[in-house]
Amino acid sequence: MANILISDDHPLTLMGTKTYIESLGHQICELCSNGISAYNMILQRKPDIAVLDINMPGMNGIEILEKLQNEPIPTRVILLTMHNENSIFHRAKALGVKGYVLKEFSTDVLETCIKAVLNNETWFSPELTAKLNMNTDHAGGNLLDKLTFAEKKIIELIGRQHTSKEIAGMLFISEKTVENHRSSIMKKLDLPAEKNALLLWAVKNITN
Repeated sequence: MANILISDDHPLTLMGTKTYIESLGHQICELCSNGISAYNMILQRKPDIAVLDINMPGMNGIEILEKLQNEPIPTRVILLTMHNENSIFHRAKALGVKGYVLKEFSTDVLETCIKAVLNNETWFSPELTAKLNMNTDHAGGNLLDKLTFAEKKIIELIGRQHTSKEIAGMLFISEKTVENHRSSIMKKLDLPAEKNALLLWAVKNITN
């Protein structure tokens, strides 16, 4: 039996995940509805596993992973999420996530993931790896590690050929902020200051 913390800002998902994990014989040590609470409770309770959503108020799941890099605690993180984007998955993997489960398949595979993680193994949804045609030698993989979570999300949307205005609306930020992120991404990827250079790179390296 493992002590498990769960964090999700959707009450029905939170309670459903709690009920399911308890049915597997594990103990839920904490339920959190936002990222800041989840991070603080992980430090305080040091659960065996933290099952985290990515999109949460206060602090997202990727940011929690980043901050935990500097904490000497044994908690292993499983991301339970709707996100199946290449860039986000690669960032989570680079930060040492132990499990990555797509919510739409969670009832079928979450038990398998928890068992693997408790055995000090990593486990990622097969539907995710199949969709992304995952290759650990992906040409853009190392370069993507230079980008922040926000930049990864933006380049994912650029690769899907959304305009800056559309991206701003989708992410609830200003168009100027999107343009600033685009400039930062181009510098980090060492791309030439040419029209569509970022779009062409994103289409080639991000989308499938």
